[in-house]
Amino acid sequence: MSSLLEPPLITRLLAAERILIAGAGGGFDVYAGLPLALALRAAGKEVHLANLSFSHLYGLPAEVWLEPDVARIRPDTAAPEGYFPERTLARWLHRHGMPDTVWAFSSVGVRPLRAAYRALTAHLAVDAVLLVDGGTDILMRGDEAGLGTPEEDMASLGAVAGLTEVPERLVACLGFGIDAFHGVNHALVLENLAALERAGGYLGAFSIPRDSREGALYLDAVDHARAAFPEHPSIVNGSVAAALRGEFGDVRFTDRTKGSPLFVNPLMALYFGVTVEALAAEHRYLDLIERTVLTRQISSVIEEFRDGLPAQRPPRQFPH
Repeated sequence: MSSLLEPPLITRLLAAERILIAGAGGGFDVYAGLPLALALRAAGKEVHLANLSFSHLYGLPAEVWLEPDVARIRPDTAAPEGYFPERTLARWLHRHGMPDTVWAFSSVGVRPLRAAYRALTAHLAVDAVLLVDGGTDILMRGDEAGLGTPEEDMASLGAVAGLTEVPERLVACLGFGIDAFHGVNHALVLENLAALERAGGYLGAFSIPRDSREGALYLDAVDHARAAFPEHPSIVNGSVAAALRGEFGDVRFTDRTKGSPLFVNPLMALYFGVTVEALAAEHRYLDLIERTVLTRQISSVIEEFRDGLPAQRPPRQFPH
C-alpha cells in the first residue's frame, strides 16, 4: 500500500535489489536518472546506468560489446567521435569514486533494441528497469497535435514493454514543460497522466531537493557535461539544473535555444512516475512498431499512423 510519506515510484524501486536505469530518448537522457541512481545506491541498491546512444557506436573496439547493440562504456573507452555523453558520464562517475560503467544501446528499432535490453538485463540479473526521459514526450500516446521527438522514446518503451521476464518496469520523466521547445502541449501531458491514474499506472510526482546530496551532485554532473561539450550542451538538463537553482523564465545557457524562449520554472525539477504496462496499454501505435529494425522505420510508422487519424487532439491552454 502506498504512503503519503513515500511516492509510489520510490516504493517500487526500493522493493527491488538490482536496478537498471536507462535513458530512453538518447543524448543526455541518462543524466535525468542520475539523482535517482545516487539515492538508490545510498539506500544499498545495486544500480546500473545505460543510455540509448546518439554516438557512432559501431566504431568501438570489439571487446566492449556484450551483445550486438549494447556496449560497455568506461572512462577510458576509445571514442569514435567527440560527442559521447555515455563516456563523459563514466568519467564523472570515476572522478567521484563511483561505479563508472555506463552501458550504451545502439539507436535502432524495437526488435534489436529489445534483444539488447534482454541480453543486458540477464547479464546484470536486474529485477527492475527504470526508463528515464528528459522531458515528458514519452507520455505522448500518439494522437496529440504535437509529439515532440518520439522515435527513440518509443523504441525504448516498445523494447522494455516486451521484457515481461523483468518483474518491475517503470518510467520516470524529469523536465515538465521542456518539450514545448519541440511542440508538445503540456495540458495534454496532464490529460494523459490523468488517464494513467484512472488505469492505476500513475506513480506520483516529487521534486529533487536542491540541498540534497543528489541535487548537488546532479548539478555538478550537468556542469561537467556542459564543459565537455560547450558547443552542444543538453537543453533538457541545463533547463532542469536552472530550475533547481531557482532560476525562472527565459534562462539563456546555450545558443542552441536562440530564438525559442524557454520557460524555466520549478515544475521542471519534478519527477513524474508511471508503469511501463499502463503507458504501453494507453498508447495508440506502439504495437505497430513492434517489428521495426531501424529507427527510420519508426518514423515512417508514426507518419502513416498520424495520416490515418480522423483528427488529432488539439492543443489546450492551461485555464489558470
